[in-house]
Amino acid sequence: MVDESVCTMLRDRFQTLWQRNNTLQAINAIPVYDDLARRYREPGRHYHGLTHVNHCLREFDRVAELIEIPDATELALWFHDAVYVPGAKDNEQRSADLFNEFGGTDLSPILIEKVSGLILVTTHKQPPVKDDESYVVDIDLSSFGEHWPDFVRDTLNVRMEQAHIPDTIYYANHAKFLKMLLDRPRIFHTDFFYQCYEESARQNIEQLLASIQYSGQIVDCN
Repeated sequence: MVDESVCTMLRDRFQTLWQRNNTLQAINAIPVYDDLARRYREPGRHYHGLTHVNHCLREFDRVAELIEIPDATELALWFHDAVYVPGAKDNEQRSADLFNEFGGTDLSPILIEKVSGLILVTTHKQPPVKDDESYVVDIDLSSFGEHWPDFVRDTLNVRMEQAHIPDTIYYANHAKFLKMLLDRPRIFHTDFFYQCYEESARQNIEQLLASIQYSGQIVDCN
């Protein structure tokens, strides 16, 4: 849960970002932020909420000077989980469509196209091609490299979001995704995040996989 002081900071930050890139004068970004915040506070959002957005923005701030178009990358991070229906396969596309809807009259077509493309790379189905895509992907995955208790908390929160899926199905699919990450030569594509989180992310994933039984129960989260 994000406290009020953080919410105020996020609102002010978003308004500054939106206004900085608008094509009109003195645009009011608060309605856009309010809609985003409402979405991220939807019931059942245990992981994909404002806490995750805030985490992504903190990681973004660490590498902003390395990013080619930082405002586009930050906007993509704001919107990449704006639409989240557990189990749906088009969340990223619908999030990109939502950004297009909001940005259509305020932002330039070039920026809208750039941000939409960055949102879509968070499907994690294809490796990123450009540097900014790599930073978005790595930032989205950076929580895998957190300290073990935080990693487990996030893992359990993701599970709570998909409580409607039977354990045997959920954990089998989850294990498949985690093994896919481990099978990569590198989980993180950028040198910065590789150096920060590669080792800890692999350790977390390996420990989690060792604790998952086919019955779908995590037997050791301490």
